[in-house]
Formats: sequence, C-alpha cells, structure tokens
Amino acid sequence: MKHSAADIIREYGPFPDVDDVAGVSFDGSHIWLATGDRLRALDPQSGEISRSLDVAAHAGTAFDGEHLFQIADAVIQKVDPKSGQVLATIPAPGAGGDSGLAWAEGSLWVGQHRGRKIHQVDPGTGKVLRTIESDRFVTGVTWVDGELWHGTWEDSRSDLRRIDPETGDVLERLDMPPGIGVSGLESDGGERFFCGGGSSGKVRAVRRARSGG
Repeated sequence: MKHSAADIIREYGPFPDVDDVAGVSFDGSHIWLATGDRLRALDPQSGEISRSLDVAAHAGTAFDGEHLFQIADAVIQKVDPKSGQVLATIPAPGAGGDSGLAWAEGSLWVGQHRGRKIHQVDPGTGKVLRTIESDRFVTGVTWVDGELWHGTWEDSRSDLRRIDPETGDVLERLDMPPGIGVSGLESDGGERFFCGGGSSGKVRAVRRARSGG
C-alpha cells in the first residue's frame, strides 16, 4: 500500500453563515457544498460563494453531469441545479446514517458513516446493488480515473484512501494533518481532491498524484 501525508494545496473559508460543510461535489466549474439548510456553489478560483439553493443538505452531494444528488436525512434528493427544485427522491440505504455520495458508471455510491460501508445504489429506485466494507468510518466518496476513493474521520484522525472496488482492500492512503477532518470528498477529475472540513466550515484542496506519476 502506498502511504503518504496529504498535500493540502489550498484552503477555502470559513464562509458567512456556514457552520458546517457536510458534503462536497464538483460540476466542472463550481464546488457544491452541503451546509445543512442550503446547497452553496463555491468558485474554486476566487474562493467566493457565488449562489445558493434552498435545499436540505445534511450529508453527501453528487453531480451526474446534469443534476445534483443530495442526502437529506433518510432520503437522497435529485435536484435541478438551475432552479433548486427537488425532482425526485429515493430512500437512502442507511436511513439517516449516510455520509458520502458520488456518481459513477450510472450509479450512486453512498458512504455509510458508522456502518463502515460503501453502497452502490440504483439512482432510480434506491435499490442497493452491492456493498463494499471498510475498516474505518466512511465520510466522502468519489471516483476518478476508474479509482474509488473515500474519506475517513475517526478518533480525530482523517485520511483519504483509494480502495479496490471489488475487495475493499486499501491500495493507497493520504493522511490528513492531526485535527483536520474530512466530511466530504470529491475529485475535480484531475489532480485535486476537494475535502469538506465539517464543523470548521472550510473546504480544502488536496493534491492527487496521477497514477504512475
């Protein structure tokens, strides 16, 4: 297993009226933050919040190229990012114990926090298609370049880990500095991860080394 310290390359926030960042996603131009009562769009260049949607946003966030998906208590909402309208809901597999959320290969991937699991979920029905076990509390989840990564946060320690999607074996680990938690995780599709910072109200960009480099 590759093991190294996380390289934090930028920190965003804290932001006005944001007490907690519970989930993060990226739509290609903006980082979306789940902040409890609202989804907020952060410009990664300026570091400013550019708009917000009045949508319950209690945990993980995902983007499928057109719509946002947002965990709100025991359901996952499908949201129109232009209007903020909730178009549909499906049951969340952890019924309120869910954390991270990602979109890949036509499925939602849902982190179950204290259950230490990641579920592949049918976005139309909420049916669990398969489950991957972890040995740590799971927070954010993301896919990049065919790699499955998730955040952990347990006993005041956090890391980002790349796992084998078939076995759950840890292949690579990036340790966050002591006292810095990861509540949500998303890749920009390139060399950055965006990490929600929980009650710090911050978002941190962490460098991802490209495979083979």
